Amino acid sequence: MPCRSVKIEVAGAGQVSGILMMPEQAFACLVLAHGAGAGMQHPFMAAVAAGLSARGMATLRYQFPYMERGSKRPDAPPVAHAAVRAAVAAAAELAPRVPLLAGGKSFGGRMTSQAQAENPLPDVASLAFLGFPLHPAGKPAIGRAQHLSAISIPMLFLQGTRDALAERELLAATAARVPSARLHFVADADHSFHVPARSGRSDRQVLNGMLDALAGWGRDVSTGAS
Repeated sequence: MPCRSVKIEVAGAGQVSGILMMPEQAFACLVLAHGAGAGMQHPFMAAVAAGLSARGMATLRYQFPYMERGSKRPDAPPVAHAAVRAAVAAAAELAPRVPLLAGGKSFGGRMTSQAQAENPLPDVASLAFLGFPLHPAGKPAIGRAQHLSAISIPMLFLQGTRDALAERELLAATAARVPSARLHFVADADHSFHVPARSGRSDRQVLNGMLDALAGWGRDVSTGAS
């Protein structure tokens, strides 16, 4: 599927790069943010974009300003939130009349949810999180999820059952208090959605199952069926 490179202007932080992947007759476009340690070109991000495109969903993945500069230190939340908003605005221009979803991997998903909680992202129908970082590894807590109760649009959490950054029972209890949240647990997967050989499945099979769930969710919320 052809990719289109774009530039996105982030208020107060300059330009960042983005990649639009738009299949013909896309039913939705996911504005997709990367995790803290790797940018939009990471193989996982590229595989998610390609897999969703094959399922009829467009994606606009983009860099946060710190990643664009080559820094390893993530942006402060106000800068990250501004990048999320700029990417959503860019997607609305690049994919007019296509329903928008937003979210991302780990840090990118959390920054998207914070931005939505502070001030709803224009025309975004739902949020999707690929490994929501509920807490630091080995330190179970729910402080990072307090803002989720301020979000009224549907949210999908795609989460591995072995994710060290989101204890399963804690995430389930957190989601149960947020009516708009739905959980999709991936058996045996860690925060990177890697599964051990003993699971009997490959990482590719796990990814395909995740993308089927995400694309199905996207179709539902885009048509109002969810």
